[in-house]
Amino acid sequence: MEISNTQKKELRTLGHKLKPIITIAEKGVTETIKTELERALDDHELIKIKININDPAIRKQLAIELCSEHKAQLVQFIGKVALVLRKAKKPNPKLSNLLRPI
Repeated sequence: MEISNTQKKELRTLGHKLKPIITIAEKGVTETIKTELERALDDHELIKIKININDPAIRKQLAIELCSEHKAQLVQFIGKVALVLRKAKKPNPKLSNLLRPI
């Protein structure tokens, strides 16, 4: 599913107030991070991931790979922070960043 520019703008607005849920450091992506990312996407749908690696090309590539692996979409990537979206099959209105007021 492709996100239109209008939808991206709305998602960036929602994501502006969010804090990163997951931080990836020099050790890279571990199984624990993959599990937590899966849980966060199921619960919150729209999340921020901080990729604390010095090389900008590696950061961007890592964000794209994570999105591909977890069937999510990269909404925005600025600096060390990626805004990622994956709509839940049955969203929880108390947890979803798309449904609840932030």
